[in-house]
Amino acid sequence: MEDFVTALTPLDKRWLTEAVRLREEHAGPLEDQEANRRARQQGGELATRVETRALLLADRDGMTTALRHWKQGARLALLALLLMAVLSGAGLALAALGDGQRPVNVFWALGSLLGLNLLMLLGWAAGFMLSGEQGAVLGRFWLWLSERFARDAKAAQLAPALLVLLQRQRLNRWVLGLLVNSLWLVAMLSAMGVMLALLATRRYGFVWETTLLAADPFISLTQALGVLPGLLGFAVPDPAMVRASGDTLPALALTRQAWASWLLGVVLVFGLLPRLLLAGLCLWRWRQGRSRLALDLNLPGYASLREALMPHSERMGVQDDAPESLPAFTAGQMPGDGSGGLLVGLELDDQRPWPPALPAGVTDAGVLDSRESRNHLLEQLGRFPPARLAIACDPSRSPDRGSLALLAELARTAGSTRVWLLPATPGLTVDAQRLGDWHEALDRLGLHHGETPPLTWLELGHD
Repeated sequence: MEDFVTALTPLDKRWLTEAVRLREEHAGPLEDQEANRRARQQGGELATRVETRALLLADRDGMTTALRHWKQGARLALLALLLMAVLSGAGLALAALGDGQRPVNVFWALGSLLGLNLLMLLGWAAGFMLSGEQGAVLGRFWLWLSERFARDAKAAQLAPALLVLLQRQRLNRWVLGLLVNSLWLVAMLSAMGVMLALLATRRYGFVWETTLLAADPFISLTQALGVLPGLLGFAVPDPAMVRASGDTLPALALTRQAWASWLLGVVLVFGLLPRLLLAGLCLWRWRQGRSRLALDLNLPGYASLREALMPHSERMGVQDDAPESLPAFTAGQMPGDGSGGLLVGLELDDQRPWPPALPAGVTDAGVLDSRESRNHLLEQLGRFPPARLAIACDPSRSPDRGSLALLAELARTAGSTRVWLLPATPGLTVDAQRLGDWHEALDRLGLHHGETPPLTWLELGHD
């Protein structure tokens, strides 16, 4: 159940891919040798390999977890906006009807309930037609609030990546339109609910007042606004009722009920239904466009990956400059079952005889002393993972960053891994401080290590 809830959707995968691209544009290329190798092994078109590489890097560097935190923050931000919409709608209804101690001016009440809504609706429509940036202020506020709730520094590129991804299919206008119209729909529903509660529990009188105009314009306006609500079954005051409401406060219950029904019907037809229809339209267009979202492989950040992910031949030598900082390495182990035992040496000098006498069933993978030998072994282990892997290291060398990264990468290709810290060559001694550095580094990686040959473990799986 947890995997179902936290599983990445196709939109999440493209979103993370864009976030990784933006991160590399701002901070420089990431250490991606293992990710590129695994993406090549999984195969597929260039877009598939680019996405696989990005997901591996995002998972390694904590961006996948940051995405989940960001989405949780976005949900909290949306709940906060929905609460604001509910309170705003209730406030509009209370301001329009009052406490029942004084008669309600129907046209002032109608302006309070629909005026701001209609003005914002016209502004949204104008922005939609002219630039497609409708709802930008509310949308940016929602994104800002989402980041505040997420409180994850690794989510810095997520919001820009989402906007860049959606703009390619012009989906930003539809998703922001869905947000804006849904919030106004909730506000109108809240206003309607509070109005029904007030009209059901209090006695309101309705009037209209004017100093300059005659009664006929108000009668015509009332009848015109009541046409569509009347088709839905709402009552509409007749001309006599309208005229009487302009002279005095009518005491007839029938007149009060007609005005209340007319007011509810006008708010429903001109306030709630347009927002409902527009929200439905935006949701439909959003779902249509979401299925067509794709990566733009012509962008420089993706085009530069073509040779690394779909090479005609393997490149030699240094490909990229070293980044200023690298993520922490984690070893882990390969899920599933491998077979046999494998012994490999890491950067051993010629003074050390190699390989030692090996028991049956244990294979010697040689000594890794070049980039080509490392890549070749990793490719082989990716296809034929061993059940047990022992890595022999010379503790007289310092445990540098590259060696630790390789140890972690090798460990992820085997069912179980041990590191063999070799004894010093004849005539030399191992520095205690350096040996302690090895122990500390291997403990951080979570790798089992020792100074005795793990040959019995390689052969039998136990000591």
